Amino acid sequence: MGELLLKIARQAIAARLGLAPRVDKEKLAKEHPELLQKQATFVTLTIGGQLRGCIGSIIPHRSLIDDLVANAEAAAFEDPRFVPLGAEEFEKVDIEVSLLTVPKQLEYSDVEDLKSKISPGEDGVILQLDGRQATFLPQVWEELNDFDLFFAHLCAKAGLPQNCLSYHPTIYTYRVEKFKECDSAGCSA
Repeated sequence: MGELLLKIARQAIAARLGLAPRVDKEKLAKEHPELLQKQATFVTLTIGGQLRGCIGSIIPHRSLIDDLVANAEAAAFEDPRFVPLGAEEFEKVDIEVSLLTVPKQLEYSDVEDLKSKISPGEDGVILQLDGRQATFLPQVWEELNDFDLFFAHLCAKAGLPQNCLSYHPTIYTYRVEKFKECDSAGCSA
């Protein structure tokens, strides 16, 4: 399944660049009916190990194939942190697709209790406070592998003070199944 998802994501981006035909969703759905199930996805693009785009859905609200195509295109062309991906970069870009479980609210009494209930490296985290929200996929723990650092960055991503945990935000966690493009040298970072 992972190979198929990566192929669809790559073709969706290539089609927007005029390098491939559009993804034939109907044909793929007939061959792989599981693509019609509602599923939330994230598509992460990197070049040389550096982030180049990352867009996704937190809650499943459309079919897997529709969500995947939309998020692949958005990661390449609509991530506000980057200029749209160009054809010259397309050959160098590595694609990662994450399938998310449905987020579950995590009840906690204080920061220490939250720390005891979070599984670094496994939990994706959604933080909500005062009408603001941000999420980090579980993969972010690879770079921000300290609880305090992880949450300081997540608070900042939401536009909140880095110590926003002291205001007891609502926390949701989820897990992902991720698929990464690989070549003969192995998976790229």
